[in-house]
Amino acid sequence: MQDIQLGRSDLKVSPICLGTMTFGEQVNETDAHAMLSRALERGVYFWDTAEMYSVPARAETFGATETIIGNWFKANPGKREQVVLASKVAGPSRGMPWVREGKGMTAADIVSSCNASLRRLQTDVIDLYQIHWPERHVPAFGNLYYDPKKETSETTIREQLEALAGLVKAGKVRHIGLSNETPYGVHEFVRLAEQHGLPRVASVQNAYCLINRSWENGLDETCDRLGVSLLAYSPLAFGLLTGKYDESGITGPNAPKEARIAGYESVRKQRWGRPESLVAARRYNQLARDHGMTPAALALAFCYTKWQVASTIIGVRTMAQLEEDLNAWGTQVSEDLLREIDAIRWVLRDPAQ
Repeated sequence: MQDIQLGRSDLKVSPICLGTMTFGEQVNETDAHAMLSRALERGVYFWDTAEMYSVPARAETFGATETIIGNWFKANPGKREQVVLASKVAGPSRGMPWVREGKGMTAADIVSSCNASLRRLQTDVIDLYQIHWPERHVPAFGNLYYDPKKETSETTIREQLEALAGLVKAGKVRHIGLSNETPYGVHEFVRLAEQHGLPRVASVQNAYCLINRSWENGLDETCDRLGVSLLAYSPLAFGLLTGKYDESGITGPNAPKEARIAGYESVRKQRWGRPESLVAARRYNQLARDHGMTPAALALAFCYTKWQVASTIIGVRTMAQLEEDLNAWGTQVSEDLLREIDAIRWVLRDPAQ
């Protein structure tokens, strides 16, 4: 795997990123540490976390993932310098009062959250600090339509950038990024940064997979022209694109109860739990089998090889899953197979958008 440069920054990352939101909920600390070590051994030195992890989010596990990673750094002196570490400040509450007081995300909240993340991570600096979701109202996490009547924004994008700039100046953050963003948001963050001499976003972390290619409905052009990289999350669509739900469905008696989408109602209520999402996933999974591939290999190879994707974030529960995801690197997707994928999308569109 060759290093990838994020946006117009000088930050280089591995083309596969280890997502860690299962650590502290479905993955205990001992197993998580083994996975972190194995990922680094295999060249995956880009790791992503967030203050609100683990997931599903709840007060009891708030900050648990960062704590587990911090303990790994403590137990492995000298390894921190080998890792590109990304974390995120949570946006407005979304029903999580344990994240912070109030429903918004102020400039002071950004600074306070970063300081708390640094303590849990037991590090002096976060290489990529991202806004987990926009402070303003946007259609995200399965909501399709923008509604100006729902706007509750209190902190301007410039104020957010200035808070992030202060963290960069203080040496606590090296680069900044966004997540779950829209074309408007990316444009504004870049425009204001360039106009006022503030840090420029290097990346946007958004969902991107076979059943959600909404990135290609405008964000791909926006970010290509502005020099902002995509970090693709949920490449396996919360397991739908592994084929393990093809026969049982996600709530059937034979569905794997240990998996996130089967075991947690809060996840099923989102875009991945829609009946249309499973219908589409089954089509792509069968396409993979028709071409002699596992469903997971096709889904991952799709992200690994698309020009739109800088780095693909993989999330795992077991060491076996980690190895499978990494072994999919190098799998080729032919032009004919891409045309078949596009033909399915033409009919079924993006049901997990």
